[in-house]
Amino acid sequence: MARFSRIEVALKMKETGIIPVFFHKDLEICKQVVKACYDGGIRVFEFTNRGDFAHEVFGELIKWAAVETPDMIIGIGSVVDAGTTSLYIQLGANFVVSPLLNEDMAKVCNRRKIAWSPGCGTLSEINYAEELGAEVCKIFPGSSVGGPSFVKNVKGPCPWSSIMPTGGVTPDEDNLKEWISAGVHCVGMGSQLISKSVIESGNYGELTELCASALAIVKKYRN
Repeated sequence: MARFSRIEVALKMKETGIIPVFFHKDLEICKQVVKACYDGGIRVFEFTNRGDFAHEVFGELIKWAAVETPDMIIGIGSVVDAGTTSLYIQLGANFVVSPLLNEDMAKVCNRRKIAWSPGCGTLSEINYAEELGAEVCKIFPGSSVGGPSFVKNVKGPCPWSSIMPTGGVTPDEDNLKEWISAGVHCVGMGSQLISKSVIESGNYGELTELCASALAIVKKYRN
């Protein structure tokens, strides 16, 4: 069962500003990554459903995190159907993110009052997702659907829309400045934040520093 309400999730996404997106088949590596991000100030984390037995890793990770990183809100990403949505909700997912818009997933999440962020590529899809109860809509791939200018143009006629781009977001100042200035609710970052070199070297302190630096940039341009 989710530890955080969908309202808490949406608010913390906005407050934190950056959502790491990550999968690894090794549970111990996942723990190290979550802890490093947590130490760097991250409070929302998206584990992705991308590998064999991903749900088993997730089930153990979220139980561990509840004890070791108690303020970290962990959800699941890369989910595309209602059945998988139900599976992860049963394992304790606090939110569900999808690369696409599937109304069957919305029904499952709404019945359990779980935050749901579908992938959208047009204003019409964002509008429909909001009709289905999505508080925060993912745009994916963020750079391919139009980048920061797309967000800015959507926010013109629809200032109430909360948008989370994933894909094409990097932790450097110039990139984050563009997205934040465009009015994003938060951004998702995968390998640009959690690099292969960090995983291979085990230098998780580097990841902690990068998270802290990126969060400081978000705060700077929001202010």
